Amino acid sequence: MIAEEKNRNVFFLILVASLGYFVDIYDLLLFLIIKNKSLAALGVPADKITETGLSLMNWQMAGLLIGGIFWGILGDKKGRLSVLFGSILMYSAANIANGFVTSIPLYAALRFIAGLGLAGELGAGITLVSESMSKEKRGYGTMLVAGIGLSGAVAAYLVGDHFEWRTAFFVGGALGIVLLLLRIGVFESGMFQTMARKEVSKGNFLMLFSSRKRFFRYLNCILIAIPLWFVVGILIGIAPDFGRALHAKEVLDNGKGVMFAYIGISLGDFLTGALSQVFKTRKKIVFVFLTLTFLTILFYLLNTGWTATGFYTLCVLFGIFTGYWVVFVTIAAEQFGTNLRATVTTSVPNMVRGSLIPVTLLFQWLRGNTGIINAALYVAVITVGLAYIALYNLDETYGRDLNFIEE
Repeated sequence: MIAEEKNRNVFFLILVASLGYFVDIYDLLLFLIIKNKSLAALGVPADKITETGLSLMNWQMAGLLIGGIFWGILGDKKGRLSVLFGSILMYSAANIANGFVTSIPLYAALRFIAGLGLAGELGAGITLVSESMSKEKRGYGTMLVAGIGLSGAVAAYLVGDHFEWRTAFFVGGALGIVLLLLRIGVFESGMFQTMARKEVSKGNFLMLFSSRKRFFRYLNCILIAIPLWFVVGILIGIAPDFGRALHAKEVLDNGKGVMFAYIGISLGDFLTGALSQVFKTRKKIVFVFLTLTFLTILFYLLNTGWTATGFYTLCVLFGIFTGYWVVFVTIAAEQFGTNLRATVTTSVPNMVRGSLIPVTLLFQWLRGNTGIINAALYVAVITVGLAYIALYNLDETYGRDLNFIEE
């Protein structure tokens, strides 16, 4: 009976974490999907939309970066549930307010606040699931959270494409409020409750920098996933620009591209999560899919005459190959002790998302000097190269007992 009740609790936890990540991805990707028509409606000139859109995206990413640290620390000090409730209230309110925006400065401020809120969702959910399941099966739990959650991008595209952009923001806020009611039945991590009674430093972000070994472990967790956001945020995010440079036969719709990419990422999360369990390795799976990502980038940038159908097919492949996202987040959770786990697991994905700021700045600078295609190739080589080095230096964590403390 006790085992059955525990299984029900774990199942409900996975369901709620999955739906939470679904809403997170919906809100996170909605701006990428509707930015052009929202900016046009706000009176931004056509030749300034790409520049303004990248600037607003950077504000959102800055919020994610700061929020990842804030919510992670809170999760280790006050509990994982406090993050799940607080973060969703913040981003739901911000997205409802976004539906009333009338100026670019206000738009930027609200994207920043939404980013702050969105930063807490995935890390808290993955931490809770990882600490609530056995070391042999937790990979399947995190796989379900990410795989189901990422389909929120499809919902974002369908709503963003068929409804007025303000309505799309209202829908996101409403989904968050509904989800908040579901979370009432979620239980706190037993591993956290045990750790909370001990006299140890909890959620001390500076601990990540107090040890050279710990710092590089943290940095390497971030670097292995930076190519993912380069693909989504730049290669697909400004697809119309790439289409013109590659002499595409049709306009490449970045919103539709994001939707197809996230269909692929959802499939890729299921695939990489399952493969990491079957072959009992996280690192080798990431290596294979990182390599496939790089080869697909080269195929995209070194071919011309793309059709819309060919591009959207490529976006699905991009998604499948960058679908090692779930394995990357699981690796981060398994690398650190219980007193720093939420801090790391919440901040690392948002450091990756926030890395789009320097990556975008580098890309824009190179674009002005070498052209859009060469700039993308250079950035791809740099980000993927760093990811390979970081992956090599990380420990294999499959099957690791997570009940330990960082001293």
